[in-house]
Amino acid sequence: MANSRNKRRPMAEINVVPYIDVMLVLLIIFMVTAPMLMQGVEVDLPEANTEPVENQDSEPLIVSVDKSGQFFLNVGSQEDQALTLATVKQRVSAVIRRSPDKPVLVWGDKAVAYGQVVTLMAALQEAGASSVGLVTENPQ
Repeated sequence: MANSRNKRRPMAEINVVPYIDVMLVLLIIFMVTAPMLMQGVEVDLPEANTEPVENQDSEPLIVSVDKSGQFFLNVGSQEDQALTLATVKQRVSAVIRRSPDKPVLVWGDKAVAYGQVVTLMAALQEAGASSVGLVTENPQ
């Protein structure tokens, strides 16, 4: 009987290899899908040789203008819903009041009239945006 008491059962070990595999698969899924979540409206950006903007701490506020001249904003539940200029101005003003240093970027389609983009930029500055940036693509 003394012998049976001194015998210890081996402790159960947890095999972590399957957990590592699942973690790596999830990491790959997130890496692939994250860039697709950024843009809600299809805009054909103009090409220009420009320097990238310094990394900002906060996510920028993006106002898009599609080729038909409709405005879209990346704030709210329906990012793909066209907005009037007055609505864009009102919503941007509300965001800027809460976060004055929030960067504002304009994604203007290259087919949209220049005057429409200038009107949008003036409205954004009236809404309180201290600086408004234009987004372009690098030529291939």
